[in-house]
Amino acid sequence: MSEIKHINEPLTENFRDRIATVDESGHRKWIFAYKPHGRFTNIRTWLSVLYFIIFFGLPFIYIDGRPLFLFNLPAGKFILFSKAFWPQDFFIFGITMITFVFFIILFTAAFGRLFCGWACPQTNFMEMMFRKVEFWVLGDAPAQRQLKNAPWSGAKLRKVALKHILFFLLSFIIANFFLAYIIGIKELEKIIVEPVTEHIVGFSSLLIFSAVFYAVYAFFREQACTVVCPYGRLQSVLLDKNSMIVAYDYKRGEPRGIAKKGEEKPLGDCIDCHHCVRVCPTGIDIRNGVQMECVGCTACIDACNNIMDSLERPRGLIRYASENSIADGEPLRYTTRMKFYTGLCALVLCVLSVLLMSRKDIDATIMRTAGILYQERGTDSLSNLYNIKLINKTVRDHHLYIKLDDGNGKVEVIGKPYISVVKEGQGSGEFFVVLPKTRIHSRKTEIRMSLYSDNQLVASMKTNFLGPAN
Repeated sequence: MSEIKHINEPLTENFRDRIATVDESGHRKWIFAYKPHGRFTNIRTWLSVLYFIIFFGLPFIYIDGRPLFLFNLPAGKFILFSKAFWPQDFFIFGITMITFVFFIILFTAAFGRLFCGWACPQTNFMEMMFRKVEFWVLGDAPAQRQLKNAPWSGAKLRKVALKHILFFLLSFIIANFFLAYIIGIKELEKIIVEPVTEHIVGFSSLLIFSAVFYAVYAFFREQACTVVCPYGRLQSVLLDKNSMIVAYDYKRGEPRGIAKKGEEKPLGDCIDCHHCVRVCPTGIDIRNGVQMECVGCTACIDACNNIMDSLERPRGLIRYASENSIADGEPLRYTTRMKFYTGLCALVLCVLSVLLMSRKDIDATIMRTAGILYQERGTDSLSNLYNIKLINKTVRDHHLYIKLDDGNGKVEVIGKPYISVVKEGQGSGEFFVVLPKTRIHSRKTEIRMSLYSDNQLVASMKTNFLGPAN
């Protein structure tokens, strides 16, 4: 057992000088995390199954001929809940990013890194898929450490090769579905069933994604959370002493150690068994307090609860808490502050949802033809020539009719009585607006028009009508 630490001893902070997976010389320390067991692990396992069903199932869901989600960066086309978004909708994505950042700030301030431990794809794939495969092939942490230190033999080669073959196979499967979110499952099917020579770019992308995922989950692993992901570093400015974190109850646990026979020195509930450290996938000691590397996976909570059960002591030495609740000895409560932040999170999500759902399916841009003044139409009317550009974001063709809102005048489309625009395409046309002179009272007169398809209003527009100066 390690030396007993007393509550009144000064705590050194040298563990913050470097991340837990790097030693003093700057070399990588490989983490052999023990297999966790317990209530939180079981809940996370079942939730991960749900996440995997969603991840692998969404690309197959089509509504009105469109996938539910598509993020086609090369084509500049995005589909959210079967609604298409084009570069012209960039402002919506700008608002979405602002809303996302705002949501992260509020969510983290209230609930810490709850997302990282329970919903992050990196954590779920690493801990609930690849690490479980590793446990199945190589055994628990002691067996993995022993295998790594053992000389190369036929048995070691078979185990290591099987692990990496399965890792690459899983990475290849994930890469296929990842690519399906970019190009669509139907285009992915063409890459799979048609000759490779017809899909060189797509097949190359598939191999690149597979290699990246394999490298991350086979070698980079927890470094993605502690080195690459900025979320951990944001914690230091987003968390406060009321935020919900995975915390060690130092008041109850200190001083650490196992009481010896005849020893009168009072000890805390922590017996310094290091089980919480052994199961940590990022290699930290949660007893040192809040740390950047902690992803809130709750493995240390389950490990500590199991030890407390064996010692017949109350659970919760490590638990979800806030710094203030630990200091005051009170249980974590859903405080007014947390309720307020939750309400703000719900509000920004509702605002974003309204923006996404109220977006127009057909965008129209109308401009008066440059360099052409008004034209006389007989003795009682004037006309202006306009250009219109249309973007059809729906999955069907449209024949669009233009009408003046107040009916005081008429619209004459050049060529046809309507303007055609194909599905998910663009169209343009020219038309005259004819107004009676009695309506013209200034150099510029504002007019409003509407677009109709099958007698259904699809867009509204406004522009200026140029007339003679009074």
